Amino acid sequence: MAGDKDTLLAMGFDPARVEWALKATGNRGLQPAMDHILENESKSVPNIENVSGSTASVATDAMDVDEDEEDAEALQSLGGVAANAVEAKSIKCSECGKIFKNTDLANFHAEKSGHDQFEESTEEIKPLTEEEKKERLDELRAKMAEKRSRKAIEEAAEQKANEQLRRKAGKDIHKVREELQAKEAIKEAQQKKRDKLEDAKARAAVKAQIEADKKARAEKAAREKALREGLSIEDVDVSKPATAVPQSGSSISGVAGKDFKETRLQIRMSTGGQPYTTSLPSDSPLSAVAEFLAAQTLTINVDTVTFAQHFPRKSFSRTDFSKSLRELGLTPSAVLIATP
Repeated sequence: MAGDKDTLLAMGFDPARVEWALKATGNRGLQPAMDHILENESKSVPNIENVSGSTASVATDAMDVDEDEEDAEALQSLGGVAANAVEAKSIKCSECGKIFKNTDLANFHAEKSGHDQFEESTEEIKPLTEEEKKERLDELRAKMAEKRSRKAIEEAAEQKANEQLRRKAGKDIHKVREELQAKEAIKEAQQKKRDKLEDAKARAAVKAQIEADKKARAEKAAREKALREGLSIEDVDVSKPATAVPQSGSSISGVAGKDFKETRLQIRMSTGGQPYTTSLPSDSPLSAVAEFLAAQTLTINVDTVTFAQHFPRKSFSRTDFSKSLRELGLTPSAVLIATP
């Protein structure tokens, strides 16, 4: 009916569910429609065209009533039925005590609850009064408000959990980004250090080449002078001018080194890396330097390591390892290049 539909819509029910309830209950009133909506609130609304009402069953019930009345009249005429026979007004569930107006509602209750014990009842289901309708409406509204409130609380909790996950993911990404930046900074610093070492090696090689060119030019000039003066090349010591300065410098450092009890050394690896510095007694042998370096890094073996100097250019042999730092002219300080 239009009045029942308007009342249900005014209660705030979904129009599709109202149409479904009215058609499923055969428009038998407000109470069956509300019961249908409440009992099926968790189900999705089916296609209305596929919903079959209970009008056919009502008609069948009417036909059955007519037939029963005819049979009753026939029996009464035969004296088999008393005149004061009791007529069933409703159907009662024997398990829970609920009373239903017709078999359709009873069958629906059986499917919903699983109850299967029903009996006819003479108790008539009276229509709801205005006060009962108002109380039922207030009750339905309270249930709907509670359901909305519970749903809002659940959505708020879910939103809070999602926000916490989002923040945690943001923190993790920020942490990973900082770690990557720190690694990049370390790589950049190491690369700069390697570039600086390579530049130093390149400058040392250029200086060595310049010294070699100077020596070669001096030897060539000495030979040409000997030829101009009529001297034989064998009588000219072409290496004397080039070695004169280092010998004098070595002798000076050796004399001056006698006044120093300790020798400060800076040891650089030919493979690159941070240099090592130490101070040893001037009378310590060169092998003590090898032992010190072997204690600093595992790549050094005392028996295979070699030492050299760039300025003046000099390489130390294994026989020099037994000589003191003073004898080798390394006092008061020197820079050594170690090769593993």
